[in-house]
Amino acid sequence: MEEKIRVEDEFYILATFSLAEKNRRVLKHGETFAVFDHYGDILCLGSCEQGIYHEGTRFLSRLELRLGKNRPLLLSSTIRETNEVLAVDLTNLDILVGDEVVVPRGSLHIFRSKFLWQGASYERLRLLNYGLDEINIDFSLCFDADFVDIFEVRGMVRERRGRLLEPLVEGGRVVLSYEGLDGKVRQTHIEFSPWPDRLSPSEASFQVSLKPKQTATFFMTVCCTCGRGKLLSHSYQSAWVEAADSLKDIRARFCEVSTSNEQFNEWLSRSQADLCMMLTATAHGLYPYAGVPWFSTAFGRDGIITAFQMLWVAPDIARGVLAYLASMQARESDARRDAEPGKILHEIRLGEMAALGEIPFGRYYGSVDSTPLFIILAGAYYERTADREFIQSIWPNIMLAIEWIDQYGDQDGDGFVEYKRHTTEGLINQGWKDSHDAVFHADGTLAEGPIALCEVQGYVYDAKCRAAYLASVLGYPQVAERLLVAAQKLKGRFEEAFWCEELSTYAFALDGKKNPCRVRTSNAGHCLFSGIATEEHARQVAELLLGRGFFSGWGIRTVAESEARYNPMSYHNGSVWPHDNSLIAWGLSRYKLKGFIPKIMSGLLDATLSMDLHRLPELFCGFVRRPGVGPTLYPVACAPQSWAIGAVFLLLQSCLGLSINAPAGQVCFHYPLLPEFLDEVEIKNLKVAGASIDLSLRRHAQDVGVVVLRREGAVEVMVIK
Repeated sequence: MEEKIRVEDEFYILATFSLAEKNRRVLKHGETFAVFDHYGDILCLGSCEQGIYHEGTRFLSRLELRLGKNRPLLLSSTIRETNEVLAVDLTNLDILVGDEVVVPRGSLHIFRSKFLWQGASYERLRLLNYGLDEINIDFSLCFDADFVDIFEVRGMVRERRGRLLEPLVEGGRVVLSYEGLDGKVRQTHIEFSPWPDRLSPSEASFQVSLKPKQTATFFMTVCCTCGRGKLLSHSYQSAWVEAADSLKDIRARFCEVSTSNEQFNEWLSRSQADLCMMLTATAHGLYPYAGVPWFSTAFGRDGIITAFQMLWVAPDIARGVLAYLASMQARESDARRDAEPGKILHEIRLGEMAALGEIPFGRYYGSVDSTPLFIILAGAYYERTADREFIQSIWPNIMLAIEWIDQYGDQDGDGFVEYKRHTTEGLINQGWKDSHDAVFHADGTLAEGPIALCEVQGYVYDAKCRAAYLASVLGYPQVAERLLVAAQKLKGRFEEAFWCEELSTYAFALDGKKNPCRVRTSNAGHCLFSGIATEEHARQVAELLLGRGFFSGWGIRTVAESEARYNPMSYHNGSVWPHDNSLIAWGLSRYKLKGFIPKIMSGLLDATLSMDLHRLPELFCGFVRRPGVGPTLYPVACAPQSWAIGAVFLLLQSCLGLSINAPAGQVCFHYPLLPEFLDEVEIKNLKVAGASIDLSLRRHAQDVGVVVLRREGAVEVMVIK
């Protein structure tokens, strides 16, 4: 009898295998991503998330290289620093005929390189004989395609599926096909060059003879098409040239940041490379998809926060995010999608299950915070770029978002923005902590809605302040005054309803009966990010968050150790999220509490040293730091994850107190601070409203010096100490 485990959260990601037990290798381009093992293979291990995916469907579920009947011996495996290529070095085991070793171990070097480009995976396999004798060897590539939806990989079981079509084998090409219940035919086109000696619907076999120092090269292309999607044919080399040129164009949008600390530089470099990989071209500009493997699509909240984190480094990202989300803004009420006029997107999905309505996420609006965060990003984008024309173009979207906040967000007219899902299919919790058990009272009882989260009230406050600023810029003074008055009223009501003196922090939330959830959570730190907290209470929150009950040694936990549902291995109730820490750091900077920030930066920097490729994942467990032991990985965390990637840039900005006022042509450092592990920071090609500047910041005993290395155009540098 099969054992079944029931989890209340319908969209829980099942975990049967820990990411700590294997090294995944991830590639992504556009709507395509791939998860390989460190051999460059695709195997069904544990949760079986390995594969090549396109538009929410797995197009290749098996890929295994065999020398004879055995796997090669792994020498090394890495993703190049710029993230475009997976490079794997392999060699042979001893090859025997009877009891005689005919090819000694290590005679044959096998180099695999692969990358993604425009819906296809390109692989080059190069064999070189380092032995003294000629080598005659067979190798094979075994493959399969199951065409399962990403939500099936996550653990959901479907009552019905489409049908696999008859495979096509022709020359050096195999076509595997699946006709979905949505009527679309999805195809995996696998091509080999040179042609294999034997080719079947599941295996390509080659016979190779190599003289000493002779090389043989083979190519494999896996192309994904969906419906009437065009099959793009490129050689490995031509695809590589196009992919490399595209990457250069994206990297040119960033200013350059380097420091005196090589370990910190590795964190910066990996983060920039990961973000370039996660950026996806849309009709409205670049959009940072949320994370691989589970969230490789556009998420409203994730995209906005990532764009905010990266705003000083690459403001073009924010423009792409704002334009895309404005185009997706809800225009009508739809209970199944949790949509209401003016609401900003939560997520969008392209797979078969979304198309059929088996999941509600085809275009889903179940997040309470994406809408005010959209307005916050719009205000911050204008301040960073002075792009008045663009802000004018999305002003109707901003005002529609304000109307949603006032008319739909405040469900009971008490002045606070609440959420409660409209159907049983949507997300139970709709803040950033959206697992089913994330919002609770002090005794551990789950809160019942409508729920007003503390950080959401802060986002609304900040949104109205920034919208008022934009209204003034665009010539709407009465709108600006109305918004400012509303923001100040909200700030006063918030203090009365949410501050808990006995906890020295803000209540996590108010439940449907207006009872506060008296729980110490990191959400209160977001009240500093938004500016809704008072000066006195901001310091108390800061001291609490950086104290022993919250700070693990690696970062601030989501929930304090003292709370009933604290669990360092949970998704939201005691883990450490890098993006959460970065937003808190920005809040600390806003309240001139920078002295706390180096502790956060140092903990997360140390964490990167234990992470594969120095890549911070979406989250990791909240166990207290132990001497000689790295942080404990969370089993199904996404890595890379965009808002974890962006954390280092917002942390550094927070420490420097860096703000850019493009309308005034100013770059300002407010009480700049550098942690002890950073003696110097250099920023090159920082663009401000048509001007460009290079800067050097150096830490002294009691001060940070700022030097202008180069200046082109009218831009002023101010240092406030």
